[in-house]
Amino acid sequence: MSWFGFGFNGFRQIVPLGEVDDGTLSDYQVKIAVPTAVKVLSECSDRSVSETPCEKKPKVHGIQVTASWSRTASFSIKGEGQVYLTGFTDGSSDSQRSIIASSGCVDAQISERYLTLRFPDRVECWSCDGADMDLVWKTERDLSDRQTGHSPPLPLVPDGYIAKEPPLFRPLPSQLRAVSLALGTDHALLLCTTGTVYTWGSGSHGQLGHGSLVPEKEPRAVEALWGLPFHAVSAGGWHSACISEGGDLYMWGWNESGQLGLPSRCCRKEGEQNKGTGLAVSEESAEDVFISIQAFPALVDIPHVPEVNRVSCGSRHTAAVSREGDLYTWGWGDYGQLGHGTLVSSDQPSLVDFFPRRGLCVEDVRCGPWNTFVSVTLADPTG
Repeated sequence: MSWFGFGFNGFRQIVPLGEVDDGTLSDYQVKIAVPTAVKVLSECSDRSVSETPCEKKPKVHGIQVTASWSRTASFSIKGEGQVYLTGFTDGSSDSQRSIIASSGCVDAQISERYLTLRFPDRVECWSCDGADMDLVWKTERDLSDRQTGHSPPLPLVPDGYIAKEPPLFRPLPSQLRAVSLALGTDHALLLCTTGTVYTWGSGSHGQLGHGSLVPEKEPRAVEALWGLPFHAVSAGGWHSACISEGGDLYMWGWNESGQLGLPSRCCRKEGEQNKGTGLAVSEESAEDVFISIQAFPALVDIPHVPEVNRVSCGSRHTAAVSREGDLYTWGWGDYGQLGHGTLVSSDQPSLVDFFPRRGLCVEDVRCGPWNTFVSVTLADPTG
């Protein structure tokens, strides 16, 4: 497995393999529009596979990446090493460091101010917005689900979840058996064991999916999705996404940059100015209906993709992985976070052909607010 990154790199949170850091950034390095093989876990960086799949190099398995706006964290899900931070990590940019206190963790989550670590027997939350890291919250108890024996992924913790801002611990109603939770800028999506999706928080951009723009203080089931079982949820800045058990992708919320895959006037105007970029551009007609806010879940059609396997939302862009291992992106593209080699936004899901052209199969995608990280393996030539 290898990781690739593209998009905003203003704090060097996307560090290409083999790059020597000279402390400077060119305009190209701030906006990385073409997927680039990146370093993850400094002690393993020399063992990652290169962009050329035919080069026989050992692979690093079990590595995960989580990103905030100014920093990236990579770690081994096997709990064999430490979390490795890149970007704005110690009060200055252009730095990289290993977090000693993270040794043995099995899950991690990074935000602008906090690094949350899950260990087999505890969860810890550390401040990381300065040169020194301080432990600000901790729980020590059995973290595994009583029925499955497994721990739910962060930000879920026993009886609640870890928020991006204080109070860090937020309780959840005891009747909700959550299997995953996604946090947007100021809203949340929860997926429970029954496959039902709940949302709460700010609804100013329709990101709760209840058909209104009002906030919800407590988790409320998305009635428009009632009866459909789901297996994945994601929250962007002000938009939301979920995948049904059948592989259908539903999205709702803000569509200013086309991040819902629905017609956006902003994207159409930008597309007219950037014809010849290779991205699909539709001619605007009098019949076009442009959507800035979609307050109810909408089924997103990705051409030639019968089933979606994974989805991740950035601040104003979205990335999805098909069952076949292809990556599609859409939405805001000013920093190259769509991976198409341009800085153009798009309201139409488009294949990132960088990976299939190199015989690479996309396994997972993790969007930061302004960038995108993708894990890949070599595609099976036998199909």
